[in-house]
Amino acid sequence: MQNIRQQALLARRNLSVEDRASASEFICRKVTESKIFSSAKFVGCYLPMRDEVDTKLIIERGWCANKRIFVPIMRNNGKMFFREIRPDSTLLRNDMSIWEPPSGEIIPPRALQLVVTPTVAFDGNNHRIGMGGGYYDRYFSFLRHRKIWIKPKLFGVAFQCQKAHEITPNPWDIRLYKIFSESN
Repeated sequence: MQNIRQQALLARRNLSVEDRASASEFICRKVTESKIFSSAKFVGCYLPMRDEVDTKLIIERGWCANKRIFVPIMRNNGKMFFREIRPDSTLLRNDMSIWEPPSGEIIPPRALQLVVTPTVAFDGNNHRIGMGGGYYDRYFSFLRHRKIWIKPKLFGVAFQCQKAHEITPNPWDIRLYKIFSESN
């Protein structure tokens, strides 16, 4: 798993700024054109770091469509929650250098309808590898035992160069509902 993570991170870092921007725009457009995005009122979406898929277009289009957008707030103790972000929200870096709003409404995980999830590596079976902290897997653990796909729908976003042949999931891993890259 660590080897797949390192290969995917290196591939992502090796993309040119132009290729990353173009692919990010394509990926965001596909997300915002989806039926699930169109019907969702409460959307979770991460704020991009370093060389991740830039999700600002998803956030801006959500605001234009009168959706409420919530971003992850992460703590060093392994806890995560989602706080509302608005166009006029102040952003500060937390202890892990992640941008987040210092104030705003907190939403329970089951109230979110769609969550755009950062993805380090993915495979054709919608398995995901993140940065290794397990934040999303713990926060959305209630999805693990579902009989049908209930909300929220977890959308992974990643560049095609991050695709792995196969990821063997851990028992605690939460499978993504759908993955968007610049090739699909």
